[in-house]
Amino acid sequence: MSTYANLTVSTEAADLSVRLAPGDPEAHRARGAVLQYLGRPAEAAANYEKAVSLRPFHAFLWTELGIVREESGDQAGALEAADEAVRRAPFYAVPRWQRGNLLLRMGRYEEGFADLRLAADSDRHLLPNLFDLAWGLSQGNLPLISQVLQIKGNETRLAWARFLARKGRGQEALELVRQVGTIPDPVRKEIVSHLIAQKEFKRAFELWSGDRKSDPLPSVFDGGFETPLSFDETGFGWRVAGGESLLNFSIDQAEKHTGANSLRIQFKGNSNPSGLLVSQFILVQGQKRYRLNFASRTRELLTGGLPYFVVVDPENQSILGKSEPIREGSSEWIMQTLDFASGPNAQAMLLALRREHCAADPCPVFGLLWLDSVSLETLSVK
Repeated sequence: MSTYANLTVSTEAADLSVRLAPGDPEAHRARGAVLQYLGRPAEAAANYEKAVSLRPFHAFLWTELGIVREESGDQAGALEAADEAVRRAPFYAVPRWQRGNLLLRMGRYEEGFADLRLAADSDRHLLPNLFDLAWGLSQGNLPLISQVLQIKGNETRLAWARFLARKGRGQEALELVRQVGTIPDPVRKEIVSHLIAQKEFKRAFELWSGDRKSDPLPSVFDGGFETPLSFDETGFGWRVAGGESLLNFSIDQAEKHTGANSLRIQFKGNSNPSGLLVSQFILVQGQKRYRLNFASRTRELLTGGLPYFVVVDPENQSILGKSEPIREGSSEWIMQTLDFASGPNAQAMLLALRREHCAADPCPVFGLLWLDSVSLETLSVK
């Protein structure tokens, strides 16, 4: 009957469960939960008090009593219940987490964060919530946050670095990563992805590049497609469109313009003409003129929306330059260029292969396209 009362939020069922088993703490707890849900916290508190009197060693009952007492406006009584919950289960995360939040609401920040830190030590899943609380209460004041969080241990440092990356604090995130030293690749990818999303391109590239051998900047990474294709790229390598069954990307060793490989794209029907087929973020300098070079080859390429390369400013999504469409039908290797200028405060640009819009949506496309020898050069200012 107690279970039925909770499922249906029925006071009649809750009353009946108490009458049937007045000595069962679960019956009183169920009645308290129903009354709490119905917005009657004072009555609910009385039921929780009866429940803890029948089961005084149950820490979570004391925690629930503290919550409902605070809802009824009794902060002092709520703290008494929270203290009892922590005393009954000093190493459990939930009682300390609830008491810590209560202490924060009471303005007792030092005691509150002490509880919250211990709770997060017991349950690492609480770390993001702890960081959110510290960030919000301090309004992003990092020295103050460092004081209340007291970051210790590499696992916590990495979690804090991931949080800072999401907030666009790239320099601080990188400093924490350097303190840790070697970090797992999934964590590195996550932090790089957050930094790119926050337009912290230079710091994202520093973390992403690591020990990779790369050409002097600005440059296209792997413009000859000499390394294996990654279908989950989150950094500064080539990103290819996913989720479309009528598109196929592969590295081709038989057809190449230079080097040993090229990128082969097979079109087999309808695809989204507004999506990015292939793209890459490239670091640039502000107020510079650049030229993009690329080679393409086609075989029986047929569509109303031909592919072309475009350069986009990721800060405001404005188009900096656009190439002529890649030739329809069949062709040998053809070199094309695209000139553009970066903005005054530019850090990076997005190079993307798109398709022209056509009358049909989705826009059908069939045939083969190869890309190779993608490079970037800085032009002299006249």
